[in-house]
Amino acid sequence: MKKDRFIVWRQGGEGQGQVRAGESSALAPRAGANAESAHAPAMTLEVATLDHRELPDLLQERGVQMAAPSIPMRLIRPVSRAEADASATGPTWGVQAVRADSSPQNGKGVTVAILDTGIDPEHPAFAGVNLVRRDFTLAEGDADGGVDAEGHGTHCAGTVFGRDVAGQRIGVAPGVERALIGRVLGADGSGSSEGIARALAWAVQEGAHVVSMSLGMDFPGLVAELIKRGLPAELATSQALLDYRANLNLFGALAAYARSYGGDTTPTLLIAAAGNESRRQQNPDWEVGVAPPATSDGFISVAAVGLGSGNKPDAGLTVAPFSNTGATLSGPGVNVTSAKLGGGLVAYSGTSMATPHVAGVAALWFQSLIDSGDLTRNTIETALKGSATRRPLIAGVDKLDVGLGLVQAPQ
Repeated sequence: MKKDRFIVWRQGGEGQGQVRAGESSALAPRAGANAESAHAPAMTLEVATLDHRELPDLLQERGVQMAAPSIPMRLIRPVSRAEADASATGPTWGVQAVRADSSPQNGKGVTVAILDTGIDPEHPAFAGVNLVRRDFTLAEGDADGGVDAEGHGTHCAGTVFGRDVAGQRIGVAPGVERALIGRVLGADGSGSSEGIARALAWAVQEGAHVVSMSLGMDFPGLVAELIKRGLPAELATSQALLDYRANLNLFGALAAYARSYGGDTTPTLLIAAAGNESRRQQNPDWEVGVAPPATSDGFISVAAVGLGSGNKPDAGLTVAPFSNTGATLSGPGVNVTSAKLGGGLVAYSGTSMATPHVAGVAALWFQSLIDSGDLTRNTIETALKGSATRRPLIAGVDKLDVGLGLVQAPQ
């Protein structure tokens, strides 16, 4: 039987507070978290190569909490791409819609992580930002990597913390000074749950307050790989479902760990795109639920909204026809102007574009609560979710399609 790579979640281990890029990533309580506030014990993410028959023995080993096979992951690709309006000035419509342009906060002092295709470090939108980059598409990781060859990660990063470009404000939180860039998807948009799990562990260990992920599990790709190995279609689908569920549980455990890792006063929020598989423009009933890992317990999933009639802000907002239903929150995700790979600006549409708007607003709320001395796990989640409103939405929008509503920056 062919051996597979398994992601192993083990309690204890080295626990020295360092995440290594190789086969084992140790998670100890974050620096600065005291013994009373750091409730999460040291954990280790390991990668083991074995066949499925050996899995029961692995799960009996001391300290092993769970194991999941490494499965394909994919970019949630934009539904459309268009040239940006070169004559536009001031904040983008998305920055205005979440009211970041009128917020007294700008993200200063907050660390954000973008797990995506990397970043264009030479783009002027990121001038002055300390970009801590690591490439998790390589077997051992690359501390000097993280350079974007696709453009998706650059666009998402621009929306979260980009500086003004050509007179346009593209960033929701342009005061962010330190960003963690985990390249988890290659130039073709593909990656693995192993790489993303290690990147997530790294981001938490490095002190990320907010982690933005615009990616999903590639279930069709997993089934195709199993069929290629010789499994009949029915067995391949059955095995893929088991692997899929194991990874959902793994990411749920990682989310729980991220919330408790730094103690009550230094939490990490995981924000992920809901997915673009719905087809409301063809039939209003053709809706698809939130795609994993955004559907895992502990993740904040994000739907996309766009401008309503006449494409005018004062006409109200509506759910994007492609946006998956059942998300936690919504963000601007149609015709979003942000940083373009190689320089300049480009407009994309997708829940991938909505997600960094929510991540940016989360950074503003983190700053507000840090400055007031009120930051806890509960207060940041309550503030972000409590800010959401459905008031800008046109009449008739299904509440399930937009969740709690469009996030709003602190005022």
